[in-house]
Amino acid sequence: MKNFKYFISLAALVLVSNGVSAHDYTTGTLKIIQPWTRATPPGAQAGGGFLKIENSGPADRLVSAQAGVSNVVELHTMIMEGNVMRMSKLERGIDLPAGKSVALQPGGLHIMFIELKAPLKEGEKFPLKLKFEKAGEITVEVEVQGLGVAAPVAGSAPAMGRAHQH
Repeated sequence: MKNFKYFISLAALVLVSNGVSAHDYTTGTLKIIQPWTRATPPGAQAGGGFLKIENSGPADRLVSAQAGVSNVVELHTMIMEGNVMRMSKLERGIDLPAGKSVALQPGGLHIMFIELKAPLKEGEKFPLKLKFEKAGEITVEVEVQGLGVAAPVAGSAPAMGRAHQH
């Protein structure tokens, strides 16, 4: 029995060190990895939401998102027009090609929280409901990172090696 407890402890340590995270969620053939956002200053009216979606099955689409932290939640992209970066709402949602990963990250695809009800504070978490065309709905927990960070801060979750800096 003593050896079994040791084995279980060792197995748990290996799982954690291999990037298995409490911040990863699965629905159907979709894996949602580490939802996060940045803290916002007092008076800010909007914030961005970021995550990665791995699709191991047929093509799907993220069609909408809902969160209680703001009055409006939209799916957006950032595009360059000349030397100007413009944000635009994606009316059809975000395509999730079969067998591919899609990153929602600063400077690209993202979730927009508009008309924030209160500032997003570092260290807090809030629920975000994601609706997919085929995989249905799932609620994930969004972790609020520091003001202005480009990617989740190392040490906030074991899956940090998958984050992209911009």
